[in-house]
Amino acid sequence: MVGLVSFPDFQPSVKSSTGESRSGLALKDRTILIVANDQSKVRSLTDILRPEGYLVTAVDSGAAALNYSRQNEPDLILLDVDLPNTPVFELCRFLSKRRQGRATVAVIFIASKSDPELVVEGLAAGGVDYFFRPYREQEVVARVRVHLLNRLRLAQLSREDSAKTRLLCMAAHDLRNPLVSIRAFTHLLRTGTVGSVTPEQIDFLDTIYDASQSGLDLVNELLDVSTIETGELKFTLIPGSLAALVASAIKLNNATAAQKGSTIVLEPVPLIPELALDGPKVRQVLNNLLDNAIKFSPPDSTITVVIELTPNHCTVAVRDKGPGIPKNEYARLFKDFSRTSVKPTGGESSTGLGLSICFKIMQAHAGSIQAKNLPDGGEFRIAFPLPL
Repeated sequence: MVGLVSFPDFQPSVKSSTGESRSGLALKDRTILIVANDQSKVRSLTDILRPEGYLVTAVDSGAAALNYSRQNEPDLILLDVDLPNTPVFELCRFLSKRRQGRATVAVIFIASKSDPELVVEGLAAGGVDYFFRPYREQEVVARVRVHLLNRLRLAQLSREDSAKTRLLCMAAHDLRNPLVSIRAFTHLLRTGTVGSVTPEQIDFLDTIYDASQSGLDLVNELLDVSTIETGELKFTLIPGSLAALVASAIKLNNATAAQKGSTIVLEPVPLIPELALDGPKVRQVLNNLLDNAIKFSPPDSTITVVIELTPNHCTVAVRDKGPGIPKNEYARLFKDFSRTSVKPTGGESSTGLGLSICFKIMQAHAGSIQAKNLPDGGEFRIAFPLPL
């Protein structure tokens, strides 16, 4: 059973000038949805909760609960495990699912008797607590208060996190223009467009150009992460050819691979249907995976790209000749600013954001991205669902 906790921010024991606790002021008029067709359970819980200032609403079926949750956002849901003709734990998974920009809604199960196996299954489905009959009024009130306070705290943290992300986005945006200018003017100088330069000066200018390009790459990736996390980056999924995107990305990245004496090879492509894709975003994923394959493969390598069909997915695998990923570092791969101990073979830079962005883009396509080690290198595989 979930233990009782409190947060200093809310100071439940401190009284206001009217004698009401601060937690009471924060929780007044919070909405609680009871999902039960047993009217005795509904009446008992309603009689306990309404005097606390909560707005209590009841529905008698899973369908009604789903309909209510689509139109409203309760602060807490009390779900009867004995609801007839309803897969209650599947219903819990849906009701407690986090919506875009909203804190998770806590689900407390109500049951007629204590059953350890029932408790385990309910908590695994996303429930946070259980009430068992006969209800003890003080316990019900205390547990409801705790979970409502948890929700308030999570909502507060979410708002703070969004504010930090927006600030990061603004800072990155303001840095982008001067970096673009530095790179452009450096290019003019090192190509002799505005006058001759010595070999020693060209070395310095090359260093400035590479540094400004690395800074620009970081800023662009920060902007991508920020806009994805704030929900401001919109994905437009339209039918398109994944094979054409792959071929285009290989052509572009082969120019970079040639600088290390490497080559990117596409194996014969099966006939695949058009998929719902955001072309520019998928191209970004492909460019990132191919760029990483070039970075981490030794010079004069062959990087292989394979497009395959499974019963439900179309996959693209990028296979490199790098050292692979230590198994204890797999968990880092798709996290922001996270790098593994493996280093690029040509001293190339890495921001630690590329794979994180790829992961978010694939999520938006209802797809996946995975990595695994091969006997002679490594593989990144992305998968897109096939149309029904």
